[in-house]
Amino acid sequence: MNLSERISGISESATIKLIDIANRLKSEGKDVINFSFGEPDFDTPPHIVDAAKKAMEDGFTHYLPSGGLPELREAVAEKLRRENGIEASADNVVITPGAKYAIYASVISLVDDGDEVILFDPAWITYEACVRLAGGRVRWASLDHIPDALTPKTRLIIINSPNNPAGYVLGEDKLKEIRDLAIDHDLMVLSDEIYEKIIYDRRHISIGSFDGMEDRTVTINGFSKTYAMTGWRVGYLAAPEPVAQAVKRLQQHSTTCATSFAQYGALEALKGDQACVDDMVREFRMRRDLIVSGLQEIGIGCEMPEGAFYAFVDVSAFGGGDRVAEILLRKAHVIVTPGGSFGPESGAFIRISYATSSDRIRAGLEGIRMCLG
Repeated sequence: MNLSERISGISESATIKLIDIANRLKSEGKDVINFSFGEPDFDTPPHIVDAAKKAMEDGFTHYLPSGGLPELREAVAEKLRRENGIEASADNVVITPGAKYAIYASVISLVDDGDEVILFDPAWITYEACVRLAGGRVRWASLDHIPDALTPKTRLIIINSPNNPAGYVLGEDKLKEIRDLAIDHDLMVLSDEIYEKIIYDRRHISIGSFDGMEDRTVTINGFSKTYAMTGWRVGYLAAPEPVAQAVKRLQQHSTTCATSFAQYGALEALKGDQACVDDMVREFRMRRDLIVSGLQEIGIGCEMPEGAFYAFVDVSAFGGGDRVAEILLRKAHVIVTPGGSFGPESGAFIRISYATSSDRIRAGLEGIRMCLG
């Protein structure tokens, strides 16, 4: 069977492939330490679950407008104005079935065949796939040398802060540099801010709040990471109205709308008690400290993550990311993500997710010590 060139050029997601491997090993009775998960291991807070249950019981199980539940769109716009300094209205907001779809739909709406999109190495796996599906071409760049990647074909810059996989947070000066380049070269910026609340020692800044960026920024966010709602599949974007309308049209002909009762749960997530978020971030901070100190005790250096829940670890002294990932899987049943999945210059690294319990982190560190210590 001949598949389309567009889909044939897309590789399987490395992280989802690792989850499949973990599940297979577990089915064989093996004790697997999975450091590849990109989701919080907490339960969705009860008040959010209750809101979705009530919505179902009240009959809210039918289609919603493709742009999303009006009350949720307004709540998102209000959140963006209050917390992020982005002057958004409900007309700028589209609710999507997950932030991943918001990214995909935005790229499809902005990028034509042959357009170039700048990604910063390392970058989340799915960005490159979205660009390829849109017919675009990725230009890999270093945050230290952004202008070197610009060409007359550049259309879009994608940023992600706090960053997956590297855990860094972009500061005001770097964001202003990106802002100036976008304005000077007539570019759009897609800012993936899904980890904005999972931040430790820095302050999150939205590039869409800067002067001159209101018509150049698509801000992506959602509920999966902050509220442990990965399976609910509710995300959103805030964009200039022409982009928002384009995404809404695409959604009308693809997913129709995000799940109705899940959107009522998301509304409660925004409007309800936020103590659950503080509790999760406090636990992630403890786990971050545990994994970084544990790696250092083994003799493996690691930059302290400033946000998200990943450590990006240089294992070049042990043969690089692919080799180390294979050794850990084979000898210790510890699953990590090879850094080469995240960019052409990141092959020396592995990504370790600390979205698992402290006990599992200690067990995983012991497996790493056994293999590399």
